[in-house]
Amino acid sequence: MASLMHATLKEASKLVARQASQSNDLNIGSAQKSSNSVSTVVSTLVPVLLFALVWFALFLILRSKFPRNYRPRTFLGSLRQNERSPSLPTGLFNWFGAFFSLPDTYVLNHHSLDGFLFLRLLKISVVTCFVGCLITWPILFPVNATGGGGQTQFDLLTMGNVTNSYYRYFAHAGCAYLFFGFVMFMITRESIFFINLRQAYLMSPYYSSRLSSRTVLFTSVPADYMNETKLRRMLGSSVRRIWIVSDVKDLEDLVEERDKVAMKLEAAETKLIKLANAARLKEEKKGGARHDSEEAVIGPNAASGSTAARYIKPKQRPTHRLKPLIGKKTDTIDWSRNELQKLIPKVDKLQAEHRAGDAKYLNSVFVEFESLSDAQAAYQSLTHHQVLHMAPRYTGISPEEVIWKNLRIKWWERVIRVVVTTSFVVALIIFWSIPVAVIASISNINALIGRLPWLDFLNKLPSAILGVVTGLLPTILLAALMALLPIVLRLSAKLGGDPSLSAVELTVQNSYFGFQVVQVFLVATLGSAASASVNTIIRDPTSVTTLLATQIPKASNFYLAYFVLQGLGVVSSLLVGLVGLIIFFVLGKLLDRTPRKMYKRWVQLSGVGWGTVFPIYTNLFVIAICYACIAPLVLAFAAIGLWFFYFAYRYKLLFVSNANIDTKGLVYPRALQQLFVGLYVAELCLVGLFAIKAGTPGAIGPLILMIILLIFTALYHVSLNAAIDPLMKYLPKSLDAEERRLLDIENGGETGTLVDDESGYKKERQGVQDVRTHGADTEGLGPAPHKKPNFLVKFLRPDVYTDYATMRRLVPKDVVVQYEPEIERDAYFNPAIKSQTPLLWIPRDAAGVSRQEVNDTGKVIPITDEGAFLDEKNKITWDAEGGRPPIWEPKVYY
Repeated sequence: MASLMHATLKEASKLVARQASQSNDLNIGSAQKSSNSVSTVVSTLVPVLLFALVWFALFLILRSKFPRNYRPRTFLGSLRQNERSPSLPTGLFNWFGAFFSLPDTYVLNHHSLDGFLFLRLLKISVVTCFVGCLITWPILFPVNATGGGGQTQFDLLTMGNVTNSYYRYFAHAGCAYLFFGFVMFMITRESIFFINLRQAYLMSPYYSSRLSSRTVLFTSVPADYMNETKLRRMLGSSVRRIWIVSDVKDLEDLVEERDKVAMKLEAAETKLIKLANAARLKEEKKGGARHDSEEAVIGPNAASGSTAARYIKPKQRPTHRLKPLIGKKTDTIDWSRNELQKLIPKVDKLQAEHRAGDAKYLNSVFVEFESLSDAQAAYQSLTHHQVLHMAPRYTGISPEEVIWKNLRIKWWERVIRVVVTTSFVVALIIFWSIPVAVIASISNINALIGRLPWLDFLNKLPSAILGVVTGLLPTILLAALMALLPIVLRLSAKLGGDPSLSAVELTVQNSYFGFQVVQVFLVATLGSAASASVNTIIRDPTSVTTLLATQIPKASNFYLAYFVLQGLGVVSSLLVGLVGLIIFFVLGKLLDRTPRKMYKRWVQLSGVGWGTVFPIYTNLFVIAICYACIAPLVLAFAAIGLWFFYFAYRYKLLFVSNANIDTKGLVYPRALQQLFVGLYVAELCLVGLFAIKAGTPGAIGPLILMIILLIFTALYHVSLNAAIDPLMKYLPKSLDAEERRLLDIENGGETGTLVDDESGYKKERQGVQDVRTHGADTEGLGPAPHKKPNFLVKFLRPDVYTDYATMRRLVPKDVVVQYEPEIERDAYFNPAIKSQTPLLWIPRDAAGVSRQEVNDTGKVIPITDEGAFLDEKNKITWDAEGGRPPIWEPKVYY
């Protein structure tokens, strides 16, 4: 995530610097016919290329030396075998072949559906840009180059060079029809692909056997229906289990206090053991006599702390103040044991009351149904007769993703929250330029002092300090501002009432995309074009339309370098992850004082915030679409830059990152829909550029054609959404019949006869799950559903060759999720209700201090000293290779 924020920062800082430099250059616009676009692009790319080569070389070296940071998914013990990636050769270059031989579907089967679809978005972006080059370059390059506008270098190839005959605009309109039509086809094709893949994924044993697949969350439930009997009567006999959300405020406070005291005790025990062991090592080094054996000092009659007392004085034992600074000092271990003796019974009692339903209910319920089909039927039904009651409904939510405090929100409160947070986000997007401009103005301190004379004292600062103020300070402030934006957007989504982390990511995806389009693209482009012409417009206001028509195409020069700069500079930094590497080792040495902290840092993989990742690259694709017919050279640079991102994220998803939040692929259709924004902006730009010349011969025809295309795009967009929206959200009933038919074929049936009775279907399905569990990926699938087509036919007919029967062959087939009865019973209780007393984990020492502490503390709270020990240098050591210490718990796939 830090790398992504760094990418966004670089985007914003370069845009701000560029706008600032242009707006302060009084000569811009005075020599429109001259151009230094080639030299500007080259001078930008050369240092960035050198930077990228150095960082990529650093990545190649560090990759073999630090496997935990650059390929943890190949060996980490906390990952199941089916989640791990195959090991690559450890040489500098010999791993490329094995890396590219892994298909993208490996991400689908071993990482997440979201990760697979993100790679697909980058890949189709590259393909679309390449096809755009094939469409536009043979036509528009000759048309633009001979346009008679007198432009030079890269400006020669833009639409702004066409001045001698506006009939040439028909070429741009024609290319717009072809390329924008191809983009709409790709959106449609990928929507069909996504629908069938998601349906196959949700119907696969890997997902359909999960508890979340057959559980529906109902929010804003009226008080009259917060009763299990009524809910069962309303929802039908297919209801299996109901969890009514209760108010756990008091219990949460107690659980938080219990865990806080437990961790304080664990840290104190570890500190005591290390102090005693350090004293023992020091004594032995001086040749002191060894004490009695470990068994002798931890007998039943041994006094508490007697073993440690042989090496350290009582005043050296860990202590803390009951109140900061002024509180009385107390022995941390004794105090913690006493507190836990009071807290643990209180927590257990309250948890039992909540499990028994003896608590205040909120207004949300989780309902588990007998099957995925039953859950979908309830999810798709209009549940309550009153407006906004028992709605919105959600399915597929994992308990770890639930934002429990949002389950208390009433329907009217949700409406207010959505209105307020949406208004705030819109205002934030629109007015974001103000704080950015203020920060950017610091870099031009002389102009700032000219406007604000009271800042003249800054000129009296030493030159070194002034250089920091004007150079480093704006960068730091802008970095902080850009880092705050995703945090603010996620907070707004949570305040808006989203009940899960995946729903938050989907909301953030929309708002962050709006920010990217408005601030990173539109403000930069239009601001650049306006600032480049401002002086000429002041002298001759009637020239505004002509100048903007010339300068908007010229603004494309920035994006020529921008795409490759992002692809080279940011991707190399993304691969190296130097900040993360330093933090891992430095913070690990400074903060990880217990085996638990060491273990957590070791097994915790970086996640991906899809809500802020997708919009960045969707916006890059949108920029390429917008400039496709205005400055077609942008398409090639966009394809190159996006491919670099594809390479970097492919490596990160396969070998480094983890899927902490799962939207079940819903981020992908949103990104596809957002591409229509690119089409609308591109078409409106062409309409505007043609309209500027509408009074001249030849321009009115292209203008009319573009207006027609704009209307067609809007109608097509509406029609497409009407057709596919239900399939994006819901699983159709026909999938049950189709799945039974395919299962019958896989089990050896020849005709694929459907099994109509529900019990027969369940038995048949369970048998296939068993076959898949023990078989290879390609076994038990039956023959391919279609004959192998040629490339063109397969590309043009996604409805046939990427249908459900085909897509189900790609999804995970050899994993079936099963649950222990206790886990299934408590699945959708608030974490405070099912939170168990933590097991303390301390390191074992040779003197026997840890054994006595386990014996004494174990009377109050579970504790162990297995799996970690103090070495001869008094450092904590644990089995990182095995990766499964006493506190390890298998991940539950809800």
